[in-house]
Amino acid sequence: MADTDLTGQLDELAASASALTRALESQDGEQNVLDTIVTEAVNAFPDADMASITAIHHGEPETAAHSDQRAVDIDRHQYEAGDGPCLQAAETGRVIRVSLSAATREWPEFTAHATSLGVGSYLAAPLNVDETLDGALNLFGFGDHGFAEAESHMLSVYTTLVAFGLRTVRRYRVALTECENLTTAMRSRAVIEQAKGMLMAIHRIDADDAMRRLVRQSQQTNVKLRDVAHRFVTTVSDKDARS
Repeated sequence: MADTDLTGQLDELAASASALTRALESQDGEQNVLDTIVTEAVNAFPDADMASITAIHHGEPETAAHSDQRAVDIDRHQYEAGDGPCLQAAETGRVIRVSLSAATREWPEFTAHATSLGVGSYLAAPLNVDETLDGALNLFGFGDHGFAEAESHMLSVYTTLVAFGLRTVRRYRVALTECENLTTAMRSRAVIEQAKGMLMAIHRIDADDAMRRLVRQSQQTNVKLRDVAHRFVTTVSDKDARS
């Protein structure tokens, strides 16, 4: 690969990485992020005409994202056969780079079907994010170039960026959810304590008796305890405001 070609490809890879970063930073769902990953992979690699992501859940592979429906069809033939470059990349943790004309003996059914759809070259790199996304990122080329060796190294870099980004965003979203749950729990606890205090003052009972009254009301009305407490506090507050 000439220096000018390599420089151009590195520029494309940098641009795709920037687009991926913007997608990861957005509030879009993860499916949109996966779709961006395959779209930008096609943009970053001049020899790639299609791309897909193979995700393996409990030993069962599926195509989690694709840039072209033909990629899904080719992936499915690998899954049904139980073998192929994308599965080999996922299982071995190695980048698989092949020209289909040279891979007929190893994967006869896969290569025949892929060739019938115009694909001549294939490049797959392992993509390991966490227990819910473990598989491969696959590139399909219509030419019989077999992809350049430099492209296999660049795909490894790209998948490393993808895995790190997805892992970081998932951890952030888990932490955000936990924080929101904690905030809700604290607010719920506050209104329950407020309702207990009001019951204790109105009926001259202790904290345990006040709590039992709230729990009993929750059970009888099939309404969450925090909602029972909130309604009681609101009712008492409105009465005090009118008096």
